[in-house]
Amino acid sequence: MSQQRLNCVRLNWFQQQHPPPQQFQQQQPPPQQFHQQPPPQHHPPQVALQDIPEHDRPWYETLPAVAMDYKVHIEAGKEDCYFQYVQQGSTLYVSFHVIRGGDGMAGFAVRNPRGEIVHPYQWQASSDYTDGAAMGGFYAVCIDNQFSRFASKLVNLYITVIRYEEWEKFTKEIEDLNVNMNNFTSTISTVERNLNAMFQYQAHSRNNEARDYALILDNNAYIWKWSVLQILVIVFTTSVQVYFVRKLFDIKTGSGKSRI
Repeated sequence: MSQQRLNCVRLNWFQQQHPPPQQFQQQQPPPQQFHQQPPPQHHPPQVALQDIPEHDRPWYETLPAVAMDYKVHIEAGKEDCYFQYVQQGSTLYVSFHVIRGGDGMAGFAVRNPRGEIVHPYQWQASSDYTDGAAMGGFYAVCIDNQFSRFASKLVNLYITVIRYEEWEKFTKEIEDLNVNMNNFTSTISTVERNLNAMFQYQAHSRNNEARDYALILDNNAYIWKWSVLQILVIVFTTSVQVYFVRKLFDIKTGSGKSRI
């Protein structure tokens, strides 16, 4: 009886250690469902910046006047273009001045938002362009250095966009208050125009100063390099002369006679 109980215990232990293999039933995979994708949609073109409401535009494009002064480096044989948004009816002023590099000249051109060249290419040291009633959109200011194959150029670029009609809004607001401020408004407009003219004059003066300073640095480097080269040549020739003069007075061993 005890032997049968022992055999039952062993059988139970063996079943626990070695469970019967599980039986898996192979199932058919579910049928694939193909979804027809819609054709790619052609998105409408982006809305032009002039069609965006004024309160959604960047803050710097809603100002009555914007002035920018850049110094750009143009590689040899290349052309760089810069784009500036201009409100319709604004006054656009662009000037460029070559500070240093090569022959001191580069090409300069301006294109309107329609792609028309309003200021044709001219290979010169400085140039400017003014449009008193600009059309709305992005103007392209291009600096060309393709005629220079080896020398890069450092160019100063000055751009201003002025909206004189903004003063009329202030005049209308004052008229709504029944206050006669025509003289005051005209005085402010005159001061504004004079300030813009002075800013342009100062920009030209800074360009001339930067060009002169760059020329002084180039001349200083030129004189320094040639001076060092001449010093080295003089030292070398002096050493050679001293060497050969001393060779003339050398006495041969055994002869006891000089060469003179």
